[in-house]
Amino acid sequence: MSKVRVAVIGAGSISNVHLTAYAANPNVELVAICDLNGERAKGKAEQYKASRTFTDYKELLADPNIDAVSICTWNKTHAEISIAALEAGKHVLCEKPLCKTVEEALKVQDAVRRTGKLLQVGYVRRFGQNVQTLRKFIDAGELGDIYYAKASCLRRLGNPGGWFADGERSGGGPLIDLGVHIIDLCWYLMGKPKVKSVSGNSYRKLGNRKHIDNLAFYKAADYDADKNDVEDLANALIRFENGASLFVDVSFTLHAKKDELTVKIYGENGGAEIEPELQIITEKHQTILNVTPQIDQPSFEFQQAFQAEINHFIDCCQGNAELLSPVEDGVEMLKILSGIYQSAAEGKEVEW
Repeated sequence: MSKVRVAVIGAGSISNVHLTAYAANPNVELVAICDLNGERAKGKAEQYKASRTFTDYKELLADPNIDAVSICTWNKTHAEISIAALEAGKHVLCEKPLCKTVEEALKVQDAVRRTGKLLQVGYVRRFGQNVQTLRKFIDAGELGDIYYAKASCLRRLGNPGGWFADGERSGGGPLIDLGVHIIDLCWYLMGKPKVKSVSGNSYRKLGNRKHIDNLAFYKAADYDADKNDVEDLANALIRFENGASLFVDVSFTLHAKKDELTVKIYGENGGAEIEPELQIITEKHQTILNVTPQIDQPSFEFQQAFQAEINHFIDCCQGNAELLSPVEDGVEMLKILSGIYQSAAEGKEVEW
């Protein structure tokens, strides 16, 4: 089968893992890289041996020798570029979130259905070895009906600055950047139940905290500590029509003792901790058991999961698999995120 000819649009931080994964896939030919910063695009093209570079994504999409694209740009541009790529006949892997608003998400969904091309949303945590292992236990019914989930992704010092902290380009702060991952992960493992209502809170109290010394943290490629109009912290209770519920809290910065990443689900027959490492809790012979699956990556491993995600996307482009995270899931997640922000702004629960 012929190789899938791929281009990457956006050469910022997250593009590195996309490019590394494409380079490792024998069924991929990396054709082009596009970035507003032409020198950055050229540097990445030299590093990953892409033959062409662009500063205008529309010129890239006009190239008939490109079959598929990864979109690694600001959230604000996801919908516009996704729709243009689909209409140009390209398959699309769009980084999370699908876009900024539900209205945009529905337009992207319409473009997918109208063009017949594929769009995979970048919910990379679904592809972690720990999650895929747990999925087999869930699908076999060993946890029973999952009725509660709880997830936290708390950074004590971790505002990336740059476009991440610019609400106009990002659509929000830690909720839309970090919360999208852990909310989606729980929702996916719970069987993607239909949302009934959300009640959320958000806080802007601490800002960028650029004055802190002696601790390093992730910084965006366009890091600028002076621009920050997004929340520091958000939390939410999400209720589903089947009676299940999910509690989540996320932060870029918080007066916490240490960073925290925990994801837990609870079912009628058993429970599981996905992060900080996979454990399954169950009962046998009137005894509670904590089961530790013996796997290489019991926690989320960045490059392994991205490699699995990219491999899956290429398999789908070649007609060998069905999308694990289709556009419809991106639409539902935007409804949840938008509902949380609306609830926080209005100070009341939002119902569907």
